[in-house]
Amino acid sequence: MTVKNGAAGNGMVEASTAMRTAAAMAALLSAACSAPPQSAGVADPEATAALMPAGALKPTLAPEDLVSFRRLPAYSEPVWVTRDFVAKGLLPPVSKRLPREPLVVGPAAMPDGTGHYGDALRQVTGGRPEGWNYSAGQSQGWGGVDIGTMECLTRTGPLFLVRPDALRPLPNLAKSWSWSKDGLQLTMNLVEGARWSDGHPFTSDDVMFYWTDNVLDPQVSPLGGAGPDTFGQGSKLEALGPYTIRWTFQRPFPEDVLYQMAYGKFCPGPAHVLRPQHPRYNKRNSYADYRNAFPAARVNFPVMGAWVVSEYRPDDILILRRNPYYWKVDAEGQQLPYFDELQYRLLGWNDRDIQVIAGTSDLANVEVPGNYVEVLEQAARPGAPFRIAFGPRGAAYSVLLNLSGNGWGEPDARAQRIRQLNRLPEFRQAISLAMDRRTLAAALAKGPFVLPYAGGILPETPFFDAAATRVFAHDAAQARRLLDRIGLKDTDGDGLRNFADGGNIEIVLTASPDTATDRTLAEGVLIFAREIGLRVILRFVGGTQRDAANASGQFDWLLTRANSTELITVVQGADALAPMGPYSHAFHRAGPDGQLDLLPYETEMVEIVRAFQATRDPALRRRLMARYQALSTENVNAVGLVRFPGALVVNRRIGGVFGGMPIFMFNWAEDAIMRERLFVPPAKQGGVELRPRTLPGCFDCKAR
Repeated sequence: MTVKNGAAGNGMVEASTAMRTAAAMAALLSAACSAPPQSAGVADPEATAALMPAGALKPTLAPEDLVSFRRLPAYSEPVWVTRDFVAKGLLPPVSKRLPREPLVVGPAAMPDGTGHYGDALRQVTGGRPEGWNYSAGQSQGWGGVDIGTMECLTRTGPLFLVRPDALRPLPNLAKSWSWSKDGLQLTMNLVEGARWSDGHPFTSDDVMFYWTDNVLDPQVSPLGGAGPDTFGQGSKLEALGPYTIRWTFQRPFPEDVLYQMAYGKFCPGPAHVLRPQHPRYNKRNSYADYRNAFPAARVNFPVMGAWVVSEYRPDDILILRRNPYYWKVDAEGQQLPYFDELQYRLLGWNDRDIQVIAGTSDLANVEVPGNYVEVLEQAARPGAPFRIAFGPRGAAYSVLLNLSGNGWGEPDARAQRIRQLNRLPEFRQAISLAMDRRTLAAALAKGPFVLPYAGGILPETPFFDAAATRVFAHDAAQARRLLDRIGLKDTDGDGLRNFADGGNIEIVLTASPDTATDRTLAEGVLIFAREIGLRVILRFVGGTQRDAANASGQFDWLLTRANSTELITVVQGADALAPMGPYSHAFHRAGPDGQLDLLPYETEMVEIVRAFQATRDPALRRRLMARYQALSTENVNAVGLVRFPGALVVNRRIGGVFGGMPIFMFNWAEDAIMRERLFVPPAKQGGVELRPRTLPGCFDCKAR
């Protein structure tokens, strides 16, 4: 590869030379080029293709089957906690540490029956923790570390088990809620008597601090991306008492906001720890000081989750121990979690499934299609230590075109010209026609794993309408004609198209280098764009740098996997389906003047999403989404590429796992699987815990 230092900027990589020398991809491209072009504008014949044989579970439950709040006759905990801590006066009895009415995980959530205490759940993450102030945007390293420590007002991960007619978010920190008659106010009752892991009471003060001093503060960006418009423009929140809050909305019955209050949009942090570091209350601190006040080395940070990070060794391991104040129990009164310890080896993302296959890790999401066949073969071997189950095709890759012509991200002259091209329907359609999705799918994995993706909402959602889906099947000749029509021609004879004034067209595609899937797709997009005369330059940036480029609008095109829920559930995160607010959308936001410059089809999509959110009529909702799908795919709102399933690989010693669960639907598998109720049968326990019979230590003893 050669590094380019031209008009597209430093650090850009032109990958065409390297990619064209890849024998496998070259063969696929050769076959694709020799195939006759397919006609555009028809319903995707594979849009409703059958899932893998081990497909998703059929949802049959109601929310109350999974969780409820009630007082039980008696409570228990691991024997060693009572013996080594309660009996010695180091902890109150478990009944005194639980809320008056704890959250009870019901038997329906226990596919292998009531669990057993002990042992450790071992996982791997490729991320590295920045620190523990998720309220101010610090990453805990992903891979489920944050899901094991954070708790939110509602919960949606397990909703893949809930039947469609009963679908609604599960109660969590908000144990119940009620609407006013006009639907403009929502009163929520918080779980009363719950405590942070350091024993400090959880109250509405924590909720209001998160709302007022983090979500509403323009200088703070919470980890989940919550902002003033996340819960509806003009929405207000107030505390009516220590365990009661009230929302006031601008539109009636915005039930979609209940989904937004789940991970990771409304997960309050400990106000008693965070407030003293916030610049509003500590004039010596800057906002950077506030964000970075709790680095990864400061373990035992107070949480509401099932485990507390108790030990951190850089590039080695995170050890989390059970939260003695966790406020959830099973139906027999056993305080959760069952696992005493949660371990995270700090390796690479590609090591996650490898470690489970080797038997040294217990749980992982397999998300790289190129690994699927090998993992299946390994699972079929006699004595394999793990099992594997595929869920629905909930993963999809697209190229997002920056549609903001209004200065978002402060584009230079080159980038601004590309944005003006992105805003032309013929240009977007030409890009879509150039993409040979079948070739891309075959380059990722053999067999039926990967299918072409036309864009829009995914076929797995009940709102999908195949007849409304416009498909621009691969047709490079038609793509060239569209580009000719809008005046983009090769005027200097070098095989690459120029602007009408003769200037070179250079498009920067931002992509992650972290997985083979991202790299293969990025290089494929480059090749297919080159075949219609467009020069695309790859800009590989990973981790938080890529997220920052996206959030700041500093990209022409962005290769992304759908890691948000709106495309597969629609009901959760529907705001992301269109530019509903000036700063909420992924690839079209307001400029420096705070104004959006919506295209006509975007304006209609916004109206459709608002109507969808305003009605509870299932038939009307389906009609609205059919119209949305038609608009989105016909106008190539995003250039869909491929879609595929994910698989969950689990060590055979782990009990409590539902087969065929999605690794991502309403949330990631780490939440959907409800790790607090996973367990190991006693006969299979032993020798795994690294810090047995210990509880989290003092977070800031010197301050006390």
